[in-house]
Amino acid sequence: MTSNAVVDVNISRLNKTIRVPTGLFINNEFRPSVDSAERIEAVNPATEEVICSVVAASARDIDVAVAAAREAFNTTWGKNVTGWERSKLLHKLADLIERDAQELAELEALNNGKPVRIAREIDIGDSVQCLRYYAGWADKITGQTIEVDNKAKFAFTRHDPIGVCGQIIPWNYPINMWAWKVAPALAVGCTIVMKPSEVTPLTSLKLSELVKEAGFPPGVINTVPSLGAVGGAALAAHPDVDKIAFTGSTVTGRKIMEAAAKSNLKKVSLELGGKSPHLVFESADLEQAANWAALGICYNTGQDCTAGSRVYAQESVYDKFLELLVQKVKAQVIGDGLDDRTGAGPVVSKIQYDRVWGYIEAGKNQGAHVVLGGQKRDSKGFYVDPTIFTDIKPEMKIVKEEIFGPVLCVGKFTTEEEAIRLANDTSYGLGAGLHSNDANQCMRVSSALEAGTVWVNQYNILSNNVPFGGKKQSGMGRELGSYALEEYTSVKAVHWNFGEKLEWPL
Repeated sequence: MTSNAVVDVNISRLNKTIRVPTGLFINNEFRPSVDSAERIEAVNPATEEVICSVVAASARDIDVAVAAAREAFNTTWGKNVTGWERSKLLHKLADLIERDAQELAELEALNNGKPVRIAREIDIGDSVQCLRYYAGWADKITGQTIEVDNKAKFAFTRHDPIGVCGQIIPWNYPINMWAWKVAPALAVGCTIVMKPSEVTPLTSLKLSELVKEAGFPPGVINTVPSLGAVGGAALAAHPDVDKIAFTGSTVTGRKIMEAAAKSNLKKVSLELGGKSPHLVFESADLEQAANWAALGICYNTGQDCTAGSRVYAQESVYDKFLELLVQKVKAQVIGDGLDDRTGAGPVVSKIQYDRVWGYIEAGKNQGAHVVLGGQKRDSKGFYVDPTIFTDIKPEMKIVKEEIFGPVLCVGKFTTEEEAIRLANDTSYGLGAGLHSNDANQCMRVSSALEAGTVWVNQYNILSNNVPFGGKKQSGMGRELGSYALEEYTSVKAVHWNFGEKLEWPL
């Protein structure tokens, strides 16, 4: 049974409507649930109004989507198409996303809250580049020929697509995270069951239309919006899913890993939380360091797993740096994403809004000093203005726990050794930054920092050809770069005997 259910989403501020499909996307068709009437409401965080509702997938719907992905893997995708064909389709998809970038950005702003300008130029621009980068890899998946005995045998390796992949993406970068997951998986020949966040399902459904238009065979990409405890849990435990890729909280990552282990020991990659340190040494260009530190906490309204949420400045420059930092953060405009003057939007939901304000109140109650922000707005919308705390202590909640909002802790250090100790005093290890004009110090400190990504004299800038991922409780596996291909392939060794005769019995 198929359903052409769509909704015309009205954006009165722009005097336009965007047509959005609201069904589950399985086998290149939008359809209702097989056994549930449940819906997911998509809310505009700038107005707190419901945009529309979409079908919520049940556990049985996940079974249907996985079966479609398996059928495609065995027949029209997987090892049945050449790298050239996969590359061509990825390039076509990138072209279509680029064509529709403005509309996708407007839909992203409506459902996620981020500014249209940033969604279009950064998130979508980067996603198009990501698809094209992996399109370039699709016909370059190679193994090794290995010498065993030149007179009698040799071995070679094949990097086979791992199979059906469950991909669970978060609400902070709905289009970008979609591309990061989809591109390497498709490049090597995997098929996908994609579960977008229940908070931001709209752009994943809109992208699914483009998947079909690009010409991907039915079942190669399936999109199943659902509640995490339903769809995410069903994918993680599914016996016919070969791989789970998840971006989100460490708490949920643990559950996924447990479910994967208890079911079929499927391969797992996890990109989880962070409490990333940002060090400013006395030799740094303080003006630039303040700019990057402001970006590190204000970008995407702080809803970033690599948010530089703990900044430590050397005592000799602390006062000057703090003055500059406050000035820079004050300049950030937090407002409606449909306004071109806006640099960041509201946080994504009421749940997130309450969570962030809970941390701000905890910071005040535990004795940290508010030097900027910390006051609620009277207006509608889930707005949190950037808040900076000083006089922090290592045991404070705001210093230890991931907040996922524009809340910054600023501390000081005296020596390089102390800076490294403070930076590494966390259960996380996703990102870290340092600012210094001493080249030897940059090498020493970047080596000592316990993080999957270290930025030197910049922050939060990623490239599609450079791997990204965490250490410690920030996860395992890597996205981006050639390293991501390893997450979606399994290495098969083939031993070929052409000259050795076996004598029997032994």
